[in-house]
Amino acid sequence: MSAVDPALRDQAQSWLAQDPDPQTREELRSLLTAAQDGDAAAAADLADRFDGRLAFGTAGLRGELGAGSNRMNRVLVCQAAAGLARYLLANVNPDGETPTVIVGYDGRRNSDVFARDSAEIFAGAGLRAILLPRLLPTPVLAFAVRHYAAAAGVMVTASHNPPNDNGYKVYLGGANEGAQIVSPADADIAAHIDAVAADGDIAALPRSLAVQTAPESVVEEYIAATAAVAPAPEGAEGLAWVYTAMHGVGWQTLARIVEDAGYPSPALVDAQIQPDGAFPTVAFPNPEEPGAMDLAFETARAVGAELIIANDPDADRLAVAIPDDSVDGGWRKLSGNQIGLLLGWRAAAHAAEAGHTEGASLACSLVSSPGLAAIASHYGLDFHSTLTGFKWISRAPGIIFGFEEALGYLVNPDTVRDKDGISAAIAMLGIASEARGRGASVADLLSEFDATFGAFASDQVSIRVDDVSTIGRIMAALRAQHPSAIGDVAVDRVDDLLEGVDGFPPGDVLRLWLVDGSRMIVRPSGTEPKLKIYLDVQADTRQGADERIAALAAGARALLDDLA
Repeated sequence: MSAVDPALRDQAQSWLAQDPDPQTREELRSLLTAAQDGDAAAAADLADRFDGRLAFGTAGLRGELGAGSNRMNRVLVCQAAAGLARYLLANVNPDGETPTVIVGYDGRRNSDVFARDSAEIFAGAGLRAILLPRLLPTPVLAFAVRHYAAAAGVMVTASHNPPNDNGYKVYLGGANEGAQIVSPADADIAAHIDAVAADGDIAALPRSLAVQTAPESVVEEYIAATAAVAPAPEGAEGLAWVYTAMHGVGWQTLARIVEDAGYPSPALVDAQIQPDGAFPTVAFPNPEEPGAMDLAFETARAVGAELIIANDPDADRLAVAIPDDSVDGGWRKLSGNQIGLLLGWRAAAHAAEAGHTEGASLACSLVSSPGLAAIASHYGLDFHSTLTGFKWISRAPGIIFGFEEALGYLVNPDTVRDKDGISAAIAMLGIASEARGRGASVADLLSEFDATFGAFASDQVSIRVDDVSTIGRIMAALRAQHPSAIGDVAVDRVDDLLEGVDGFPPGDVLRLWLVDGSRMIVRPSGTEPKLKIYLDVQADTRQGADERIAALAAGARALLDDLA
């Protein structure tokens, strides 16, 4: 007797019949055989692969590579491309013009294959399909959408996810100005994708080889625009710094920009500088993760560096580290909030110097440091707090700078309406060099910030789960009974963003205000199986802020221990 439910077996066989990828066909065929022979683990794996579809939402698609409707693979990507094409033909066709779609890809496994499949299906649907000339950073794709006045762009990447993941990020042109999709476009595109999937065999989808390859000039124009963000000041001469691409695609593009902007070349983390989708030297290719920057620290100690710059694998995020004798190893990673506040300070000061503050704004996600609002107030700029994600931040009216604490920074909104780790790296080199020119360090700048705007401190507590239903259970428990205190500090009030608060679109977020002015925000991660708690305090002194954030973090961890 077969160990496989007949409906599940039929789903798997239907998938096998249309899958153009020999590797995933063989993978699924072997799994199906083992399951039918009574292998319980194989049967469970098979059921998981067809337990619904990998959901298409405001982050596009992202998931583990493999066969099945609940994995990233060529069948799913072809369905997504055909669904997006139908959406564009139905919604974006002014004056009968043929919509243009730009497709880019990074160095992850199958990124190039998924990109080529998508471009051929876009062309087959009657769209003008343009494929970027080689693997490139995500910000170059975001730039190209605006450069070509395209109707849409697709970037095949899973950013900093684990090695066996890939993803499909969608941008829209026109009134969206090259930003990532938001509601209702995401639901409309998802409905078209579901309709394509319901039609059956992807082999029936029209394809065309009439795909244009973008010229290198589009990359050159991105390089020129980004080098202009922060031409090297006098203090740049002799700057000793280290760079790691985290096995991603950032270095080839950044190298040109560093040269054109006039900065000295960095010492490279050689083991991580070339694209490698296996990410062999890191457990997670995310500079936020413990251990991910150990090789950069080692290189910095060897060369006597003053600064470390790191990008994540698709180079849309930036990490920074500075010397600090008070910590083990002598190097300290700056938090995403610290980097964001320095970059925001730079943007606001430049706007004020140029007399361009009228209607200009700073923006950050609601989980990012409230210090950005203090900067905006100091310089007479508008300030906007948004839901998490650059799909929201980039849409802030009058934005001149935006950031989120997860190492994402938008420093050049005239050319890229998304986080851009490369332009942020150039801006950070400019900040460090300007300080260096007057005998100061980045650490000195952090102290100057405290003296100017107040001492802000942030922290994050999170749990990674194997069963994502655990996250829903914890959020439900918090909604059912709000905590009365976090540690020794009483909770003053709670905002539930599912109910709509302060003009935010509804979201699965709880915001707790404590009686001492501290803030705690709880939300599920949008890209990983994590529940995250974001903590923020402000005090008159750095020591006071550090003491308060440590106590708040201890209280948050105790709360999670009780609920997990």
